Amino acid sequence: MEKLKKSVFISLVSIFAAFNIICDLLVVPPILPYSGVWYSWVFITEAITGIVLGPLAGFLSTFIGVMVGHLISYVDAFEFLFTIGAPLGTMISALVFKRKWGIVLAYYFALLAGFFAAPVSWQLPFWGMWDVYLAFGTLLLLAFTTTKWKSLWDTKSKIRLLYVLAFSTLIGLEADVLFRIFIFVPCQTYTLFYGYGVGELQAIWALGAVETPIKVALSVIVTAMVGPPIISAVKKMKLSF
Repeated sequence: MEKLKKSVFISLVSIFAAFNIICDLLVVPPILPYSGVWYSWVFITEAITGIVLGPLAGFLSTFIGVMVGHLISYVDAFEFLFTIGAPLGTMISALVFKRKWGIVLAYYFALLAGFFAAPVSWQLPFWGMWDVYLAFGTLLLLAFTTTKWKSLWDTKSKIRLLYVLAFSTLIGLEADVLFRIFIFVPCQTYTLFYGYGVGELQAIWALGAVETPIKVALSVIVTAMVGPPIISAVKKMKLSF
């Protein structure tokens, strides 16, 4: 029986990796030029992969998916660095779902501190990361309220499961966004890799503040819709939860 469970779980990891490969191959034309952080549909499967498989297996499944997807649909070598944000987002979604607030808070604090420590960050519109700030504020609120009132984060309740899935997706995807921003701005790859100046960076910053939240909202809706039946099926297989 134990070997069967392991076999089924490995199959699940492979299935989600395959879904991530497919979504990574489906290119999403940017709504505005040079806007947003995702040029594929991987943001749709990112959160649910972690929620179902857990932090480590979810990270591995998404990592395989985006790396294979990027190899098949090759853009440039730099994209392999930025796309690591996807498995990180998967892992953060899983940690949020499991109420592992300490790790998630440390991640956000570290990357936000690194961002604001970079002088070029202060030349960018503050509102350009409004969605990341929203996710961070939500994280702080959830960490406080669910620690004090644990029943609020009840994944066994059908009603509460919906907002648990929504918040897990929001915070996980914005963690992905934050990683890519950290690589792009404080690490100065905007000029090292692409040769952009501050003026071009400011334009990209403003446009991204419009498109990225739309994709996050879409992923939140999809995860809230497909999450409950998938979780119910996994529970019946007694693989997790």
